[in-house]
Amino acid sequence: MYAIAIIRYRRPLEDVLAVQEQHRAYLRSLKEAGTLIASGPLDPRAGGALLLRVPDADAHRALDAVRDADPYVTFGVAQYELLPWTVNTGREDLDRL
Repeated sequence: MYAIAIIRYRRPLEDVLAVQEQHRAYLRSLKEAGTLIASGPLDPRAGGALLLRVPDADAHRALDAVRDADPYVTFGVAQYELLPWTVNTGREDLDRL
């Protein structure tokens, strides 16, 4: 299953930037594990978005684990909106990534 995670900052940008390197290291670990397909900040800089791939079985638990382990969440500077996504058009392209 695929999912989109919308990250919204809850604190001033300077507080977010203080945790940014830990957050980016976390995202690199998700990328290496095959969970993260793409990520980046929103414009204007009020948060970010992630495109995720999680197992079909227990997708919600896997998404909760992604959110709960993010330093942005553990430091209380951001919150996640997790949107499980059934991809129809372009699924084959995503599966090849």
